[in-house]
Amino acid sequence: MRRIAWVLAIIMSVTLIMTGCGKKDSASVVKDLNDVADKLESKTGAYQGEGTMTLYTGEQPQEYKVEVWYKNPSYYRISLANVQKNITQIVLRNDEGVFVLTPSLGKSFRFQSDWPDNQGQVYLYQTLVKGIVADNNRQFVDDKDSYVFEVAANYQSSALVRQKIWLDKKTYAPKQVQVSDSEAKVVVDVKFNKFAFNPEFSADSFDMQKNMASQGTSENTVAQVDENGNPLPAAETGEGTQAQANADLGDFGIIEPGYTPEGVTFKDSNKVENSDDHAVLLRYDGTYQYTIMESRPLDQAVSLAPGTLIDLGFTAGLLTGDEQLTLTWMSGDGVEFRITSANLPRSEMMEIAASMQDQTGK
Repeated sequence: MRRIAWVLAIIMSVTLIMTGCGKKDSASVVKDLNDVADKLESKTGAYQGEGTMTLYTGEQPQEYKVEVWYKNPSYYRISLANVQKNITQIVLRNDEGVFVLTPSLGKSFRFQSDWPDNQGQVYLYQTLVKGIVADNNRQFVDDKDSYVFEVAANYQSSALVRQKIWLDKKTYAPKQVQVSDSEAKVVVDVKFNKFAFNPEFSADSFDMQKNMASQGTSENTVAQVDENGNPLPAAETGEGTQAQANADLGDFGIIEPGYTPEGVTFKDSNKVENSDDHAVLLRYDGTYQYTIMESRPLDQAVSLAPGTLIDLGFTAGLLTGDEQLTLTWMSGDGVEFRITSANLPRSEMMEIAASMQDQTGK
């Protein structure tokens, strides 16, 4: 009897040890994720990641190399390099504001925005954690060296419905994110090949001028805007005008969107006569009425009116206005786009913008 009792005691001990070292369930992982998120809010909270993002929003998939830097309390740097076009844009947040930079052209937009507060970004770790924690109907799978969650998508586009998130078991670092539409088609796929918590950043890592100069561009001056947020003409300097600095960019033709909402038809397009920035106006009519203004601004640096920063995937845009909305964004080759409408939904604006990314001027 003693021997049997001894054997049972060993079996129970081994069972308890195996249970303690066993697989974690969804609730345990979520608790750990909350702890990781709390550490990111601490004084030394920071992370740095690299990977590849593929967008399936246009006629052909668009691939981007992504770098993500974060440092508490609110410093961000996201670099998006278009692999096909060899163009890099940087979304930057520091104490001076939020910027979208195109270093190769020496161009910068400065936004008055609280981005990314309360705005989901597929490549930001905080967004992924919030998505997992907030969805009480989350699906969870323990898959080899990853914890896999499938949860509701919490992004600005209503077309993005679900997301699947792979996390490293040991560190909880993101490994992959797939965001799908209502038909379960993957629209955005991000694969991280590097991700580290608590990296050391230099004092000027999030400095605007430093990031602009990182690709051999010179310092810029910020242009003034009118009450509607439109850039005013560039001021002349002792070394000439900004127009002279950018004159070599030339005409870009007419860039037409690959997507038009149902019930909408193209009305006409007109080139603005004697326009130094090669401005073009496209008009659409039907279920929704809207215009698309295309131009190549002469200003190297522009401050825009307060609004909502919109994640377009390939870059960031600014949504301004009240009864009449305008979505503004800059392409990597220096063309500025503005979609303006009194009745076009924001989701349709975003889809039109995405469809213009892989189009060329005609």
